Amino acid sequence: MKGAMRVVAFCITIGLICMLLAGCASKPAPAGEQEPKKPEIKFIVVSSGSPGGVYFPLGAGIAKIISDKVPNVFAQSESTAASVENCRLVGRGESEMGMAMGNVAYDAYEGRGNFKDGKLPILALFSMYPAPQHLLVLANSDIQSVHDLVGKKVSVDAAGSGCEVTSYIILEAAGIRDKVNTVNYSQPEAAEALKDGIVDAVFYNFAYPGAIIEEISATHDIRLIPFEDNLLDTIIAKYPYFTKGTIPAGAYRKVQTDTRVLMVSNVMVAHKDMDEELAKQIVLAIFNDDSKKQLAAIHPIANQFTPVLGADTPIPLHPGAKKAFQELGAIK
Repeated sequence: MKGAMRVVAFCITIGLICMLLAGCASKPAPAGEQEPKKPEIKFIVVSSGSPGGVYFPLGAGIAKIISDKVPNVFAQSESTAASVENCRLVGRGESEMGMAMGNVAYDAYEGRGNFKDGKLPILALFSMYPAPQHLLVLANSDIQSVHDLVGKKVSVDAAGSGCEVTSYIILEAAGIRDKVNTVNYSQPEAAEALKDGIVDAVFYNFAYPGAIIEEISATHDIRLIPFEDNLLDTIIAKYPYFTKGTIPAGAYRKVQTDTRVLMVSNVMVAHKDMDEELAKQIVLAIFNDDSKKQLAAIHPIANQFTPVLGADTPIPLHPGAKKAFQELGAIK
């Protein structure tokens, strides 16, 4: 009997506690007033690139800044095959943002090259930095110029990457595209293949110094192959979004000469239907001194992140991004 009474007493106590808590809970809004809505968290994906390049760590850094500084937004960076894939992911609405080389973003916007099946509904959020196309060989290689790639096995980067597109543009301009055995390796795969003698040369595209090249040079002597000016002139005449550039001596510890290279911009794209206010807040979150320091700690290329450079894009700016750069004084 006592046990039964204890159970009843316990139940009554729990009931009273529940009633008390219910009484302390927030009361419904008076008639005619709406309940205050909790802000919804928006989840967005930033498509970056493969490990070993600049996109991968920079994408993670950008996602963190967005999550920290844009209210009610959580951003996550995802590794991809980079430029071509990223434009398609954004165009299909599977990613909200994606990093792409300027030439690839231009082709996607215009429906050219890899995107002949139709223009993609993308716009630019901001330009990030210009990057050189590297052509890397081991120091004992007999390759001295692009034309020496004839009959060689060469990695042009992962299928669907901007580096692959640019590599084929270079080989085509040199008149040797059909005379080179090209393979699609990711950046880490290409590094191992070069060290093991499986490939003779590797194309990379990222800001210097690229971590994957430093990794190769830790165990092997390397050389960078320069591009002749007449080859660069041929490419730029057909594709004006490219420029000439130089990887300076000492950028890589085992390369002590300047290397003439082809440069291309890198841009962050978004779907044309991204909310204008969201696009504006993302740009403002990225282009400030504190964010620049955070990103530069990840990779020094972020020191080039300036509003003026950010507003100079190979495809039109998203309206929200344009408002942000106007607020920052980069454009009128």
